Amino acid sequence: MNNLALTYQAHGKTEQAEKLQEKVLSLQKDLLGGHHPSTLTSMNNLASTYQARGKTEQAEKLLEAVLSLCKELLGEHHPDTFIAVNNLALTYKARGKTEQAEKLQENVLSLQKELLGQHHPHTLTSMNNLAETFKARGKTEQAEKLHETVLSLHKKLLGEHHPNTLTSMSNLSFSYKARGKTEQAEKLQEKVLSLRKELLGEHHPHTLSSMNNLALMYQAHGKSMQAEKLQEEVLSLQKEPVGDHPSSQLP
Repeated sequence: MNNLALTYQAHGKTEQAEKLQEKVLSLQKDLLGGHHPSTLTSMNNLASTYQARGKTEQAEKLLEAVLSLCKELLGEHHPDTFIAVNNLALTYKARGKTEQAEKLQENVLSLQKELLGQHHPHTLTSMNNLAETFKARGKTEQAEKLHETVLSLHKKLLGEHHPNTLTSMSNLSFSYKARGKTEQAEKLQEKVLSLRKELLGEHHPHTLSSMNNLALMYQAHGKSMQAEKLQEEVLSLQKEPVGDHPSSQLP
């Protein structure tokens, strides 16, 4: 039932996913109890679906319950507790509670650096999330510095062609854009697009996202004609493989 719900969600059938996940959670609470690991997983999955359906308040309440249970059952230093903190922080951010999100993310990052080290993938993910929250709070200089650190570590640990490195480059470019460094932002997005075309091909969703992002950089740089051409190309490529399926709509 859970697997089918996840498939519904992947297909954009979020209402069907929600109903099935609510049923799964109800049965697991009855049969396994509220403290069972499988019950916690179901609570987390349902919260994710609530968020996808714009029910952010319900998602927040569920994730607060998950975090409370993780702390009680697993302790503050357990990897699952870190994930619960991170998920709740992202929901706070989505609900505009950026100060609460920042505090949670700073706390989890500090613990992960201490317990896992600065080079651990989970630590790097937390650094990236905190940088995005800094950006949302208008702390663009702090966001830029943290994104630069994440990119430097990804290049060192994974190499320039790794998907996580390319995502870090893209995130840094948006930090540059937020600080008015449009030329640096544009150059970085051009590099990301070039590498994604080479590694993934022109039709891959990540390549199309990069094309769209570069168009936004061109627009910010006053290059409206180049932005228009790129956006027309994105639209043309999107229509080829998937028509007007929701997945062809870029964030």
